[in-house]
Amino acid sequence: MGQPDLNLLLALDALLEEGSVVGAARRMNLSSPAMSRTLGRIRETLGDPVFVQAGRKLVPTPRALAMREQVRAAVEQATQVLAHGAEVDLKLLERRFNVRATDEFVSIHLGRLLDAMATDMPRAMLRLSPEEDDVDGEALRSGRIDLFISASRKLGPEIRVQSLFTTTFVGVAREHHPIFEDDITLERLSRWEHINVSRRGKSTGPIDDVLEARGLRRHVALVVSNPYAALFALQDSDLLLPLPKHLARSALAAGLRIRLFALPVPVETVLLTQAWHPRLQSDPAHQWLRHTIRNLCNEDEASAAKRSKA
Repeated sequence: MGQPDLNLLLALDALLEEGSVVGAARRMNLSSPAMSRTLGRIRETLGDPVFVQAGRKLVPTPRALAMREQVRAAVEQATQVLAHGAEVDLKLLERRFNVRATDEFVSIHLGRLLDAMATDMPRAMLRLSPEEDDVDGEALRSGRIDLFISASRKLGPEIRVQSLFTTTFVGVAREHHPIFEDDITLERLSRWEHINVSRRGKSTGPIDDVLEARGLRRHVALVVSNPYAALFALQDSDLLLPLPKHLARSALAAGLRIRLFALPVPVETVLLTQAWHPRLQSDPAHQWLRHTIRNLCNEDEASAAKRSKA
């Protein structure tokens, strides 16, 4: 068997990214008939249709979907090899970053990160990957995600980790909630129903341990997978919501009719970090992304410290 044509890998990446022969042809500066012929060669090489007709559209086969991240990672690694020692012009670089990030980071920094990308790396795209049931270290190792921004956790020994910022939890309620009519104690906190935010559907957390130690219990009436659904759910109800302080302040600044309050329980400080696989350590585009994110977090922490001294 002869050596595979690596040009087919580039073409497959373009097809999977664009989702059409016309879009892939435009991206690779080919005519549509030429790209159609290339798709035929890819099908022959893989022994799979790759794309099948669904009405007027082409949809990827299960095998094509399974290969998507592997193909993208292979193309990016090949690009790094060929670009080694050469000056990389970030303004001309077409790059997609798969990032798995916490809601705290997204609510605070995403807008400014996109502004920086528009200036320094305008052809790049940020793809926020959802949390899945895979192992986070393995997702970085396999190339399914390029950067992981989360509460500090144990990852593989080779994974590079950098601290970003710390946050704590506060309580959130609608603006005129009756809980604000008196001091907020553990007993009063447990009187009203709660919302719990959990991507994995959990209904309990550290608060429940503290309440149980005092012989108290809260009723979690609603579990949602993201904080934005939770914030809108409490607008016209008496539900209470524990939320990371940075995220709660962002919601308040956005004009939601809410008030924040200090939780009458010992609240753990949570460290947020960014993590990546060492194969991306020297990649100029990934370096730019990491440094920009770190600088945004430093600026935010400096502003918060300045406000606290004022």
